[in-house]
Amino acid sequence: MERSAAPGPERLFDAHRFPAGGFVLLALLLYAPVGLCLLVLRLFIGVHVFLVSCILPDGTLRRLIVRVMCSVLGLFVQQSSPRLRDAAVQVYIANHVTHFDHNVISLLTSCNTPALNGAPGFICWSRGFMELGVTGSRAELVDSLKAYSSHRGNPPLLLFPEEAATNGRAGLLRFSSWPFSILDVVQPVALQVQRPLIAVSVADSSWITELFWTFFVPFTVYQLLAMELGVVSTRLTAADKAEHMKRLRHTSHLPFAPASSQPLAARLRMPSSLSGIGSFAPEDTRFTTMAQQVKEVLPHVPLEVIRTDLAQTNCVDTTIANLLEGRVPFFPESEAGTDLPAPSTSWAASASGIQGSVALPSSKPATKQFAKSPMERHLSLQERKRALYDYARSSPKHAACCHLGNHCLP
Repeated sequence: MERSAAPGPERLFDAHRFPAGGFVLLALLLYAPVGLCLLVLRLFIGVHVFLVSCILPDGTLRRLIVRVMCSVLGLFVQQSSPRLRDAAVQVYIANHVTHFDHNVISLLTSCNTPALNGAPGFICWSRGFMELGVTGSRAELVDSLKAYSSHRGNPPLLLFPEEAATNGRAGLLRFSSWPFSILDVVQPVALQVQRPLIAVSVADSSWITELFWTFFVPFTVYQLLAMELGVVSTRLTAADKAEHMKRLRHTSHLPFAPASSQPLAARLRMPSSLSGIGSFAPEDTRFTTMAQQVKEVLPHVPLEVIRTDLAQTNCVDTTIANLLEGRVPFFPESEAGTDLPAPSTSWAASASGIQGSVALPSSKPATKQFAKSPMERHLSLQERKRALYDYARSSPKHAACCHLGNHCLP
C-alpha cells in the first residue's frame, strides 16, 4: 500500500475558528445566546474547580472530584484500554492538540509537565506546569529532568515532543529527540480532541482565548486512545509553524488553504485605480515588480503561478527556489522561437526527468532546450540553479528590489 504524502502546514493548523458551511454557521448563531450564558456560568464554576484542585492533595480522590467538576465545564475525558498503560513508566509521550492537554491527562493519571516556554510565576503554576528553574540550554533541561526522574517518589513526566500544537486531524510535527533521552522506556499516549460547531484550536491563539471558547461550546471530548491516530508524520517542526504564522500575518488575513492566496493575487492583477484602497497601491506595485523579475528569470513559468507563490512567500529568491525545486506545480508556457517539452508538474521535475539542458549565455539564462551533446545533457540541476541565481542577482530589477529590503516585502 502506497504511503500518503505528508500534509503541508495549511492542513496541520486551523486558521479560522468558525466553520465555512452555511448550515453549521447558522446553528452557531442560534446557539450563541446559550453559549454566552454557559460561558458566564462556567467562569464561576471554573474558579471553584481551581480552588479544589489546589486544596486537595494529589491522589485518586482529587482526580475523581476534579474530573466530575470538569464535566460541568464541558470537558469530558475518555480512555480506551487503560490496562495497556504501564504503571512503572516514568515518562509519557503525547501528541499536542490544545493548550490544556496536560491538564486533561492529569485527570486520569498523576503526571507533571515541565514549563518550557514563558516566564515562571503564578500563571505558569496555575496552568499546571512544573517549574524547574532551568533557563539555560536543552542539555541543562534534560539533566534536570533526569535528576527528577531518578527519584522514584516523583510523579511521571508528561512531555510533548512536537513542542507546538496542531489540529490533530492531518498529521504530526516532527518529534524532538530530547524527550527520549531522559529514560530508556517511555509510554506513548495518543490524544484526540473533538468538539462541535467550532475548531478545536486555532493556530497563534492564546491560552486564555482558547479557555473562553472551551467554556462557550457545549462540550469538548478528549480521548486517550490505545490505537494509532490515523495521521501521518511530517518533517515540519515548531519553528516551521512559527514561520508559517509569520507569513500568514504578513499576507493580510490570508487563510491557510493554498487556494486562499487567490484573492490577493486577483487584487494584484487589478489596476490601482480600481482597488478602492489607496494605501495598497505601493504594495501592489512592489508585487508586480517582483513578479516581473521572476518572470524575466523564468520566462517559461506562467505569470499567474508566480503571483500566487509570491503572495505566500513575499520573496523573489524563495519563489525562484520553489519553482526550480518543483514545490509549485505549473504548465510551462511556450515562447516565440523556443520549443518546450510537453506540460509537466514543474520545471525542475521535467528538467531532471528528460535530462534537458539550459543554455547559459553571459547575459540571460535561456529557456530549457534538449541539448545535442552528452556533456550539455549532463549539466546538473544545481549548476542551472546557480546560473539562474547569478543572473537574478545581476539583473537591474533585482538590484532595485534589494533596496526595497532583500527581495522581500517589509
